[in-house]
Parts: sequence; C-alpha cells; structure tokens
Amino acid sequence: MKMIIIIVKDQDADTLTQAFTAGNFRVTRVASTGGFMRSGVVTMLLGVEDAQVDAAIQVVRDALPKASDGEKRATLFVVPVHHFEQI
Repeated sequence: MKMIIIIVKDQDADTLTQAFTAGNFRVTRVASTGGFMRSGVVTMLLGVEDAQVDAAIQVVRDALPKASDGEKRATLFVVPVHHFEQI
C-alpha cells in the first residue's frame, strides 16, 4: 500500500477532488500553507494499493494540465505504508 500526498493551490483543489471522486479514489483534504508554492494550498492524502498508484497520478495529470506559463500545478509524494488499520 502507498500513501500519495499531493499539494495543490486552493483554486485547483475542487477540480482535483472531483476528479478523484469520479475515479473512485477516496481523498482527504487538509488546508495548509507552506513554502512549496508560497500561497494558499491544499494537501490531499490518498491511500491506494500499489497497483493504483499510476492511475491516481494520471488523474492528477488529466485534471490539472500544464499551465501555459510552464508553472507546476501540483507536487506529489508517494510514500510506502507499512501498516494500515481502520478502527
């Protein structure tokens, strides 16, 4: 299992959340600030099976095409999950 952490600008968060929901991914949104994009950002957390990682990343690419000025629209981290439990 993997945890995908995605940091996007506030204005892209709704679009990306809807795209994940349409793709049957469960997503948790956390309002955040920080130095990656130096503005209001949202951090999204997705827990996915290893085989779903590429599909989840493709959802981001499809929902947030490259900006015309070449600016990056999202920062992604894929982290291994050693233990997962729902209580």
